[in-house]
Amino acid sequence: MNPRDRLQRAAAERILLTDGAFGTEIQNRKLAEADYRGALDLARDQKGNNDILAITRPEVPDAITRAYLDAGSDIVSTNTFSANRISQADYGAERLVAEINRESARIARVAADDYAARDGRPRFVAGAIGPTNKTLSLSPNVNDPGYREIDFDGLKDVYVEQAAALIEGGVDFLLIETIFDTLNAKAGIVAALEAAEAAGRDVPLMISMTITDLSGRNLSGHTVEAFWYAVRHARPVTIGLNCSFGAQQLRPHVQALAAIADTLLMAYPNAGLPNDLGAYDERPDQTAAHIRAWADQGLVNIVGGCCGSTPAHIRAMAAAVQGLAPRKLPKPPTVTRLAGLEPMTIAA
Repeated sequence: MNPRDRLQRAAAERILLTDGAFGTEIQNRKLAEADYRGALDLARDQKGNNDILAITRPEVPDAITRAYLDAGSDIVSTNTFSANRISQADYGAERLVAEINRESARIARVAADDYAARDGRPRFVAGAIGPTNKTLSLSPNVNDPGYREIDFDGLKDVYVEQAAALIEGGVDFLLIETIFDTLNAKAGIVAALEAAEAAGRDVPLMISMTITDLSGRNLSGHTVEAFWYAVRHARPVTIGLNCSFGAQQLRPHVQALAAIADTLLMAYPNAGLPNDLGAYDERPDQTAAHIRAWADQGLVNIVGGCCGSTPAHIRAMAAAVQGLAPRKLPKPPTVTRLAGLEPMTIAA
């Protein structure tokens, strides 16, 4: 059975759990620059380059992944949010992109398979692809609205390199997440499809938008509804929202997406809103209570956490949704033909 079918079968039985933040857990380990650098000969300071730990301190992402699996995660993501050529350029580590992604995928794959072998419950690996700091829809220069730092094909090629390495490392899905620009997401979708075709594998997509204000729009101006219709053609196995706000503030936007998306909905909010120092104070039981309200309303199929969340948050969520029915998918939308006015179902 392919990963899409296995995930859909598992999600039909219960609400599933993805994982939480990696950055929080890495920061808690108080690593020194030498930990990030390891034996690599790199000119720039590597402290804060969380992704590179896959090759310099692999036991760190491995331990974090296993902590989430211990907490109840059915899906674990790779520690590759910034493992792309654009983001790694800040550290002078562009040449390591493929290796970082392969090793991160391998770490998650081995851990997921270990846990699945213990109890027979499927575990899945999502290859995390972050947004980069470039945007295709907006100019970074207020004096030149038409200027772009990168074009569509250039960004697509950046994503192809990352996606190909994640697939080689053994991921089940490619997770294009924290999408603030819908056109960037489209470049990621094209890249993921090209990489999967080159690998000779069907690698389903998970797509997750982030909204920038309480009106429910991303930076490129799309509502959650408009975003779904813009990416639905890619047939993602999950669509959803992540980051943005805490679960309480995200709830109406999850509800709007749940009403129209005819695929699994995966939402993983921050652990509340950040305090004045940028830290997240929402306790696991508080986050779990908000997630329970989502589940009681039938809004979600898969839940988890983003910034500030920990294995304790995931464990609390798992307890909160245990025994609750997963969201039922709405029927695909229909349109009306002009000739004869007979109904027509829109193909996925």
